Amino acid sequence: MRSAHCEQTAARDATPATSTAASTATARPYDAGPAPQSPQTPRPRYELPVLLSIAATAAVLYTWGIDHSVYHTFYAAAVRSMTDNPVAFFFGSFDPGNSITLDKEPGFLWPQALSALVFGFHPWALVLPQAIEGVACVLLLHLLVRRWAGAPAGLLAAAFVTFTPVAVGLGRSIVEDAPFVLLLLLAAEATWRAVRRPRLRTLLLAGIWVGVAFQCKMLEAWAVLPALAVTYLMAAPTTLRRRIGHVAVAGAVAVAVSASWVAVATVVPAHSRPYIDGTTNNSAVGMVVGYNFLTRFTSLGVDAAHTGSVVAGETGPDAATTDAGSKHGTSTHDEGGTGHAARRAVHRSPGMGNSALKMFSPGLATQTGWLYPLAACDLVWALAAARRRRVSRTDPALAGSVMWGVWLATFFAAFSFGSVTGHTYYMGVVAVALAALSGSGLVRAWRAYRAGGRRAWALPAVTTANVLWTAALTLRYPRFFGWLAPAALALCVLALILVGAGRADAGRRPRIAVASLSAALAAVLLIPAVWSASALSPRYNQPGGMGRVGPASRPGGGGPNRLTPPRARLLAYLTAHRDGAKYLAAMPDWSDAAPYVIGANASVLPMGGFTGQVPYPAPDGLRRLVDSGELHYVALRRTHAAVWQRAAGEHGGSTRHGATAPNAGTAVPTTAITHWVTTHCTPVPPAAYGGTSRELPRLYRCDPGTGR
Repeated sequence: MRSAHCEQTAARDATPATSTAASTATARPYDAGPAPQSPQTPRPRYELPVLLSIAATAAVLYTWGIDHSVYHTFYAAAVRSMTDNPVAFFFGSFDPGNSITLDKEPGFLWPQALSALVFGFHPWALVLPQAIEGVACVLLLHLLVRRWAGAPAGLLAAAFVTFTPVAVGLGRSIVEDAPFVLLLLLAAEATWRAVRRPRLRTLLLAGIWVGVAFQCKMLEAWAVLPALAVTYLMAAPTTLRRRIGHVAVAGAVAVAVSASWVAVATVVPAHSRPYIDGTTNNSAVGMVVGYNFLTRFTSLGVDAAHTGSVVAGETGPDAATTDAGSKHGTSTHDEGGTGHAARRAVHRSPGMGNSALKMFSPGLATQTGWLYPLAACDLVWALAAARRRRVSRTDPALAGSVMWGVWLATFFAAFSFGSVTGHTYYMGVVAVALAALSGSGLVRAWRAYRAGGRRAWALPAVTTANVLWTAALTLRYPRFFGWLAPAALALCVLALILVGAGRADAGRRPRIAVASLSAALAAVLLIPAVWSASALSPRYNQPGGMGRVGPASRPGGGGPNRLTPPRARLLAYLTAHRDGAKYLAAMPDWSDAAPYVIGANASVLPMGGFTGQVPYPAPDGLRRLVDSGELHYVALRRTHAAVWQRAAGEHGGSTRHGATAPNAGTAVPTTAITHWVTTHCTPVPPAAYGGTSRELPRLYRCDPGTGR
């Protein structure tokens, strides 16, 4: 039985949410933060119309021109395959023959595959789910901030995230961060309800949402756990023992749901599922922990070799892997891979480095960092108010500041010290925290201005700081709407004049006070709003890419990796001579295989995975495929085949006895498969399949028993 002391403590801590909200709504000091609102709090008359206007604006920004979307070659091929069969759908197979997976968990592509099944496989059908998820993020962020800081702060947060370039980019892209951010916001919403009324099942729901988010971004999803756990441990109105127990159980649920896909991929026999890309040992754990996590921190001396990861540097498809790539398509060797190629991609991004201060670089700050001053204002103000007033640990205003502050600090630190390889869309999860804090911060400054006194300077000070910061970012891109900086500064001067005019007695001069706030908002929003609106023009953005909007955007120019006439002739030849094989052909890499998957849902086997370093298929595995009749044709890049054929000629027509390709260097991968194919398989005359085109590889016929 519980002691009397424990009972008194529980009764003191377990203040009902309704009474807490009522007490905070009355006689709140202006520095205490906006009053939180429960779901039962009546809406102000202006709230719903303004919210619907913001949501409609977001929908326009996310969907305008969606019918001109392009395919992201790597992901689009996987989505096409995932619509073909359940195995491909669950494991995220790159090809419909289920030879190899993506280099990440496929959860973020499940909505795209379902959309393609409903609307047909079109570029816009793949972008549509992200647009819907983006609008949902706007509405959910408003709900969260409204419950924490009131309706005005919620509306401001929704507006801020709507006009944040990275948020617009996510809504117009095919990358994983749109569903990822939405799922983390759902976890935060469940946590906040659990904080206000401590129920284990509500906190368990937060753990489930985090686990589902893991299927989109893997271990990055766990970066939100400190914010959710600290908020509940600090502010839930129940005993410490119960708080710790609830967090422990919810954490276990989050881990269990997170590990579900990895567990299935580990338990299912290797011959019954695709090979796991990004690994040397066909391990889902290696792909998640090594390839997609530890390799991001090589600058800190982290070595992922023991996990079975195939790379020791940056990984993942870069922006150049869209259909709007180079003339001859894209591959890991020229744009989106690792090592030198990835570093070249980063250098091409203006003002984007890879140091610990990268979050302040123009390339990333223009995407989401324009809110830094406003968010910092709220955090500093909240900490000062908590220290000065010695608030209760269950104070909702403090709890909200802690949740969003820890959220921001955790992701900010992770991206500062980890490699983002020029991927601006990673900043989406930072944008929502910045928008929430900025909405609350501006409301605090406004309330202080209306109250008068020495803290009334906060509104003009933070407005000026934010405008100067965004203007400085704009000046780094003088050719991208160069008029923005002087226009924003002019609006800021107007706001300062109006603030000064209404400073004497803001309460008696409401029109001037409202005009000053409107001018301040216009000055703050002008630059990011124009950056975001630039996505409406195909000159600056093409839906279906990697989510860059604004000065750092990379507009697309077409689709070179589609099924061109020469490729169609090759496909026709392979189909006519398939002879019952499972795969039409093995292709040099994924970029060579993608057009056939996207254009015809053809079962072609991409060799080497995304990076070209994956040992799949191994030489013995390729030989088994040939001997079993599952594969008859292997395609090699002309440069690779020519090197080995030249080497064979210099060694009496054969390279079977250890000869190596002369002058191969590092540009031509002298792999064992290339060696085996060129020495044991029969070249197909190019005229037979229209192989005179430079975009086609050199084709070889490999029959059972070859190489014995």
